[in-house]
Amino acid sequence: MDVKAITEMIENYVRPATFPVGIKMLKPGEPLPPKTRTPTDLGSRFATCQTINVVRRYGWSIGLAADAHSCPLGLVALGFKPNVEYLQEGHACEGMYTETLEAGARTEAAVPKFELGKYASLFASPLKTHPFESPDVIAVFGNSAQVMRLVQASLYKRGGYLNSSFSGRLDCADIVVKTMQTSDCQVILPCTGDRMFGQTQDEEMAFSMPASKVDEVMAGLEATHKGGIRYPVTTFMNYTAKFPAKYEAVWEMWGEKKPTTK
Repeated sequence: MDVKAITEMIENYVRPATFPVGIKMLKPGEPLPPKTRTPTDLGSRFATCQTINVVRRYGWSIGLAADAHSCPLGLVALGFKPNVEYLQEGHACEGMYTETLEAGARTEAAVPKFELGKYASLFASPLKTHPFESPDVIAVFGNSAQVMRLVQASLYKRGGYLNSSFSGRLDCADIVVKTMQTSDCQVILPCTGDRMFGQTQDEEMAFSMPASKVDEVMAGLEATHKGGIRYPVTTFMNYTAKFPAKYEAVWEMWGEKKPTTK
């Protein structure tokens, strides 16, 4: 995967305000690349959403293992810690996100999760400088029109609809786990935690794509751009505007008729 060329295409056709992020899940025994920062190096512990936001805003490479992770639910989703009964029964949802424990249990059961111990750390860096041959996931944050362009690109070859699901919580599981498990692109609705701790802004969404779909999406971006589907969206500008009557009255003072269309 030519990460520099892919970054250039995303920047050219989508124009995100922050860096596209390459994410790689590392198995036990796989080392972090040289010069990787960790939350421990910075005197902190990070959530997954926080890590991704540091990368996309600062341009740093960050390695996140269990001993530097701050979010219990994120730890479970990544398979870094066991899924305890307290969570499975819905206690972390009930009274916050759901009315009952039963509803909370259904929500927790639906959260995508890696098998416990399958991975030891998450590595994230700006896509352009990603040191691995191929990241597992590419995540791009932007406004709804920018995410729309990526959806259009993802469907250029296959057609149909792109199906994504939303719960308003644990978007880290959607960005990383679900994208890898389904091997398909996802539209990401940032969760409350991402907005609080990752400081993702109200106008932002995200789009994630697995390595297996990157070439297809890039080809779609280029082709749809050539077809006239672009960002910034091309607005229709060839018209004669209608102005307030007090403005239009000036034409008579000039002894002219107000402009009309044919």
